[in-house]
Amino acid sequence: MKFTAAREALLKPLQAVIGVVERRQTMPILSNVLLVAKDGQLAITATDLEVELVAQALVETESNGEITVSGRKLLDICRALPEGAEITVSLSGEKLSVKAGRSKFNLVTLPAAEFPIVEDIKAGQTITVSQKSLGRLIEKTHFSMAQQDVRYYLNGMLLETGGKVLRAVATDGHRLALCEVALDGKELEEQQVIVPRKGVLELQRLMDGKGKLDIELGTNHIRIQLENIRFTSKLIDGRFPEYERVIPKESTNELKADRAELRAALQRTAILSNEKYRGIRLIIRDSGVVLQAHNPEQEEAEEELEVEYSGEDIEIGFNVNYLLDALGAVEGDEVTLSVQDSNSSCLIRQPGSKDCTFVVMPMRL
Repeated sequence: MKFTAAREALLKPLQAVIGVVERRQTMPILSNVLLVAKDGQLAITATDLEVELVAQALVETESNGEITVSGRKLLDICRALPEGAEITVSLSGEKLSVKAGRSKFNLVTLPAAEFPIVEDIKAGQTITVSQKSLGRLIEKTHFSMAQQDVRYYLNGMLLETGGKVLRAVATDGHRLALCEVALDGKELEEQQVIVPRKGVLELQRLMDGKGKLDIELGTNHIRIQLENIRFTSKLIDGRFPEYERVIPKESTNELKADRAELRAALQRTAILSNEKYRGIRLIIRDSGVVLQAHNPEQEEAEEELEVEYSGEDIEIGFNVNYLLDALGAVEGDEVTLSVQDSNSSCLIRQPGSKDCTFVVMPMRL
């Protein structure tokens, strides 16, 4: 195997795939990337057995071949070389030689045959969606995914298809975020898949919001072809909770506020909340809302805010971080908070819009 490429032509695809290469590996081959040079194309593959990324680069191939080499070392070498450098990569025996100008590096390799790759995902259906729409679904819901929860099916995002709608849902058991987009074209089969947290975050990093993409849904994998990168992720094998049952009905106790003002007031009050539990009390009345926080050092914060409210007087506690995350995801200048009573979940939406819904469960203070 021997090929020549401009530094930038190698650097960009290496930076795109390196996110899935774990620093500490149980299997040495997983800290490597697979290089496949063939007829002017170089495919660079990285995997952690859960997420696989394949990036393409244009190179001048002298001889075709494939090998695996340390992903981070190859990336660091490319980064350290001067801009515009021309890099020649060649395989001799078990060493990979990387040359540019007066610099030369010899890297240890492992055979390509040992590298685990996902060939065919046996896709059941393919959905065409704009990058902008998929990016919005992820942006509006990803913060509600659980992290290392024993209920493993919560450590990811539900993608649900049916009719002409693609829906994303995430919940950690204390809050829930749902966003949906209407699609053109044919009716979709009803299907639910859970994409693991790492896959969701990698996908979010890779998308630039331009053009359309195809989402292939298999029984065990999801695959998405972006411009020069192919993303494949294992799916979480589990049953996602029946999220519709968690979403409360709209209540007559509805508070309408300026989103930026409410968010700023919550941020100020939160300074003196308990650092561990982040609890904050909302006292909602016709005259407005009072935000209160206190901590174990006996410090207190209180702020009053003018809002539109018609309903019963309610005192309710929430984790302030959950409220702030939801308010950050709401679009527009205004927000509505709807709550049945002091023991009920809070429904957060942009007024007049139903495509994004946020639910935050109350906490005892």
